[in-house]
Amino acid sequence: MTYTEAAEYILNIPKFTTKNKPEHTRAFLSFLGEPQERVKVLHAAGTNGKGSVCAYLHAMLLAQGKTAGLFTSPHLVKINERIVINRDQISDDAFLDIFEFVLGKVKEMEAEGLPHPTFFEFLFGMAVTAFASAGVEYAVLETGLGGRLDATNSVQHPLVTAITSIGLDHTAILGDTLAAIAFEKAGIIKPGVPVFYADTTEESNRVIEQRAAELGTPCKKIGKDAYEILGIRDKHIAFSCVNAYYGNTTWSLNNIGIYQPGNAVLALEIMRFVFGEEGRPDLWREALHELKWEGRMEEVLKDVYVDGAHNVSAVEGFLRSLPEKEANIILFSAVNDKDYEEMIACLCRNVDTDFYIITRIEDKRAAHTKELQHIFETYTDKPVFVRESLEEAIDFALEHQHGRKIYCLGSLYLAGMMKGYCNSGEQ
Repeated sequence: MTYTEAAEYILNIPKFTTKNKPEHTRAFLSFLGEPQERVKVLHAAGTNGKGSVCAYLHAMLLAQGKTAGLFTSPHLVKINERIVINRDQISDDAFLDIFEFVLGKVKEMEAEGLPHPTFFEFLFGMAVTAFASAGVEYAVLETGLGGRLDATNSVQHPLVTAITSIGLDHTAILGDTLAAIAFEKAGIIKPGVPVFYADTTEESNRVIEQRAAELGTPCKKIGKDAYEILGIRDKHIAFSCVNAYYGNTTWSLNNIGIYQPGNAVLALEIMRFVFGEEGRPDLWREALHELKWEGRMEEVLKDVYVDGAHNVSAVEGFLRSLPEKEANIILFSAVNDKDYEEMIACLCRNVDTDFYIITRIEDKRAAHTKELQHIFETYTDKPVFVRESLEEAIDFALEHQHGRKIYCLGSLYLAGMMKGYCNSGEQ
């Protein structure tokens, strides 16, 4: 089998399997030899920011001189992005080797009457197997959906857990209130394992704190007063921490997202817990300054920014990051199981835009462009153009740029398509 065939096999898994219960994932890991038990796991859940927190943790672990694996989702361009060992995405050859090992174990499972792992389960199994095989000391795991029933939650003994901001997303699955969603995210909390969480609302905070109390778990809230944003310069955002442990250090992130300092401080507090007096904040500072987390207020071409905002709370974060609330051109797309009307309304009410461009993402769940156009025209009197293909949409935006800034958002699929387009050299 080739790498391409292996990747296609995984991408096609959703076509012939259904959601499995957590017991199935634990059985799957048992067939794999319990690889998750051979690494120290840092586990993160949340609506928005969990990928960023995981990326920050991974970068700082490496700066601390540790070896570490990083498992995130979704990928933007290539599936290998989901499995990172130390500083590198897993190579095609290593990906194929791990795939063939895992597939062999899956066939053993099926021979015993167990269902095939889901798409996400399979990749999770590959990731922890790759981390254990590489002998890394730490593994940073991002939940896929929710937390309580997520495949990553089959890890029974994490070193620490983290819950990032809570917002309304995947409401058909996780619930339509912040309390219900927080309950699902708080499902990753384990007895006695410290949990660090981002202050979001009293409603969600209360659920997390109650769950931690039930399990006798140390619980620390990272409030909005834990840091102070100092400004944006040279496409970096600077902030300070309100904690003597960090001294008078000014921290800087390679990003202009106003929401990112909160994610970074959550990761910093976890690092402080893990390493205490042995921690090297001076090295962490350099790691955070250099880290470029793709698809989050990322400049992909001159004055063209991609942001993965794909729910209302993420769009609100995007808006807070705009200088003077100006986004001269917005390129938008979405999937049909998101609350895209509220996302659109939020954009139209809160940003000064010359015009909007609607395009269609390459996914069966893509929202129809004409419907998106109709909703935009309901909330704004600015021009709304439709270009069905991404190439047409980008060409149109660039032709009319004339010194304007272009922001692309609405879906992580759109972010990935933009990254792929830019990497292909077609622009």
